[in-house]
Amino acid sequence: MTDPNLFAEVSKARLRRQASAIRQEAHRQWGETAGPRISSAFFSIVPWTPDQVVAGYWPMAGEADVRPLLEALARRGCPVVLPAVVAKDQPLLFRRWHPGMPLEAGRHGTFHPPPHSPALRPDLLLMPLLAFDRRGGRLGYGGGYYDRTLAALRGERPATAVGIAYAAQEMDALPHEPHDQRLDWVVTETSAREALP
Repeated sequence: MTDPNLFAEVSKARLRRQASAIRQEAHRQWGETAGPRISSAFFSIVPWTPDQVVAGYWPMAGEADVRPLLEALARRGCPVVLPAVVAKDQPLLFRRWHPGMPLEAGRHGTFHPPPHSPALRPDLLLMPLLAFDRRGGRLGYGGGYYDRTLAALRGERPATAVGIAYAAQEMDALPHEPHDQRLDWVVTETSAREALP
């Protein structure tokens, strides 16, 4: 008998390859102009306050550029943090970031603030992804870091998850497993939308 979990992983791996190709093409077309447009879309409707700690990411491998938004949030007095991978199967750790801060190379090709930068708990997370759907489904890279992190944060108090993507990364529906954490919002270079219930 075929293991259904194995089938699900094979299907997700195929979906990730497809989604990655779509994102690369969107990045080729819109990458240079997407960052400021994402920032404008975020501020047009997504609820936030300057006292919230906002987690971003340093873009890599065709991820939509969130840096203009992070810089704008920092200018408005918002504490901004970037994630660091602590260990496999563990939630992410978030350290304070300021524009112009030198970053250190981390696991999986990431960049993060140095260890002396204070660790803070984020209230709102700006998250990279391979694909999203209208109900807040998110296709990540398969490591489960953001799902574990959101589950831990939401187990303490509310945490808002905002997917950052190109509009072309939207899919009709994504597979959803019990451990998958849903997005509350998705912001692209064309719009910001709240996930459907």
